[in-house]
Amino acid sequence: MLAPSNPMLHVSTHPLVSHKISRLRRVTTDPKKFRELVREISALLAYEATQDLQTAPMKVETPLGIADAAELKEIIGLVPILRAGLGMVEGIWELMPSAEVWHIGLYRDEKTLKPVQYYNKLPVLPTVGVCLILDPMLATGGSAVATVDILKNWGVKRIKFIGLIAAPEGIKNLQAHHPDIPIYLAAVDKGLNEYGYIVPGLGDAGDRQFGTA
Repeated sequence: MLAPSNPMLHVSTHPLVSHKISRLRRVTTDPKKFRELVREISALLAYEATQDLQTAPMKVETPLGIADAAELKEIIGLVPILRAGLGMVEGIWELMPSAEVWHIGLYRDEKTLKPVQYYNKLPVLPTVGVCLILDPMLATGGSAVATVDILKNWGVKRIKFIGLIAAPEGIKNLQAHHPDIPIYLAAVDKGLNEYGYIVPGLGDAGDRQFGTA
């Protein structure tokens, strides 16, 4: 079981998130609606995950005068874990259109359940101040841990993980390796089956998004 008080774990209690994650789980939800729900839930979670972003004061001219205002001070990077994480980008990008998007490709070896990296095009030096790792399912946690390793080695100082559904095993694994990483989720399920899939979960998030089940 997870510790009852875990300051780095944030599970949304927003009614819209609960409603949409219920629709996302349904076996009858078709790929088009599934993608829409992933996009919408991701935007809601990103809103919660970015409340502490730093801003700089500024002045703006309105039709009736000058107003005190603020603009984002930090450069944000979105890092979807291919391929399932791709569906989360658009919803968050609508909130932060200036965010950079960097792709990291990992797949889980079906025998060892360990992540295998197959794609990484990060530049030599980091171009962002805050990275949001995007992956719908935090199952074993292997891909999340590997991605944080990559980003820390790249030199990123602030990293957050945003997912839709997690298993306690994945949360524990990520926090054991990287206790400094905040985790934002829509739901935490019972656990993993013998194949490393979250139960009850929603199936394979990549297949359901792209209609390849």
